[in-house]
Amino acid sequence: MSAAELREAVPDAERVARPSRLAGGLTGSWRGAPTPIAGLVFEPIFFFAGNVLQRVEWSSASGDVSDRGAAAFAELLTWGRARFGAETGSRDPGSTYASWSTADTDVYLQHVDAAGRAAVRLVYKVRRLKDASAL
Repeated sequence: MSAAELREAVPDAERVARPSRLAGGLTGSWRGAPTPIAGLVFEPIFFFAGNVLQRVEWSSASGDVSDRGAAAFAELLTWGRARFGAETGSRDPGSTYASWSTADTDVYLQHVDAAGRAAVRLVYKVRRLKDASAL
């Protein structure tokens, strides 16, 4: 999907004043309207590389919620399991992570609750398989 196609599909999408930049040339140059999901308000950021949508990141700060986003994470984890099956998960101090892979998409869900901040993030990104011959 190009930026023009995004604007058609998401009419309320608007350019970001200061785009986020990630590895691989990804630029978070568009955002959608804040949307309530699982009891939190998430803001989608659309990341492009070479004018092609490569990643959508839904983020919500949850520090002001009494459970610091734990219930929203649990609800999204249940949704992910129903949609994609069993997750690959990990946990470290202050962060819980679940991920799924499909033929062309990687999806991950993260709950951060550390160092005075709390957030829940759901990310869809184009799956990139590495050719073993290049290793």
